Amino acid sequence: MKHLPDINEDFTGLYQMVIAPIRTKLMMTGLDLKIFNHLSEFISAGAVAQIMNIHPGNTKRFLDGLSMIDLVEKKNGLYRNLPVTQTFLTEDGPAYLGPLFFATQHAAIDSLANLADLIQKGPSPVSYESDMGDESFWAEAAEAGAGWALGGIGQMTTEIISRLPGFPSFKKMLDLGGGPGIFGIAIVAAHPSMKGIIFDQPAVVKVAEKYIMEYELEDRMRTMAGDYMKDSIGENYDLIWASATLNFARHNIDPMMKKICDALNPGGVFVSFADGMTYEKTSPDTMLTHVVMEMRSGTDSAFEQGEIADAMIRAGFRSVRSRTLNTPVGDMDMDIARKG
Repeated sequence: MKHLPDINEDFTGLYQMVIAPIRTKLMMTGLDLKIFNHLSEFISAGAVAQIMNIHPGNTKRFLDGLSMIDLVEKKNGLYRNLPVTQTFLTEDGPAYLGPLFFATQHAAIDSLANLADLIQKGPSPVSYESDMGDESFWAEAAEAGAGWALGGIGQMTTEIISRLPGFPSFKKMLDLGGGPGIFGIAIVAAHPSMKGIIFDQPAVVKVAEKYIMEYELEDRMRTMAGDYMKDSIGENYDLIWASATLNFARHNIDPMMKKICDALNPGGVFVSFADGMTYEKTSPDTMLTHVVMEMRSGTDSAFEQGEIADAMIRAGFRSVRSRTLNTPVGDMDMDIARKG
């Protein structure tokens, strides 16, 4: 007689992977419909359906689903956003992350539709490079990237930067490959008089200029357009900040690091905030988006932990200090180099 197998493993984790796309689809559909905008206060499913002119029965079922995944609370038949949802998923919240999540979905999740083809046939660099060469792509990416900094990471990193020895005496900083410039804006705002420059592609600095105006820093911040791997990045900086951008220069990192070092004043500081993968590039799992994008491009752009610090030393920086920060998007490495 055949017996049931003797199982010593638990497949809970595997089953959670299977149903994970349902959670994602519920949240992203909520963002797409902008349903969270109507849930700041307790409201009935019927009232939401009436306001949005959508199906009442499925609105109730959908809101129940959002409650199951801890985005909405349900009480006495009424629904309301939970604090994390109100903060990050409503358009009038303090740190709306909708554009960031949609951009991430487009860049990494949508690509999974042809994952089998990528594995069997290899990357399609032409399609990938077409995206990378489109200025509108980078402008949209900059808008999306603002949420990354506004969602708490900008505050976290600025607190560290503002405690650097010599920071009060800094006069000029560069946000290299700064995208929307939120990190640079936060750092300049934390200083009484330092001025800042945000360097990025022409379409991207237009986005940064919008945020400079929004945060009323026009008298202390400006932009510089160009390709930092080819063009001059300026000189006489006391601080250069680069957040998740050196990946584009990974395979030519030594000349790039020398350019950064040369642009600093003596005693100046370069701070890199980037991925630093460990365990033979299998951790953290938040780098899964990079894995998918690397499969599309055929280029390994993610840094291993210590790779940037080693390049800093080779470039001639006097000292290098590194630390790993636990952020909402996973562990990130901050490497701080000081010029002699």
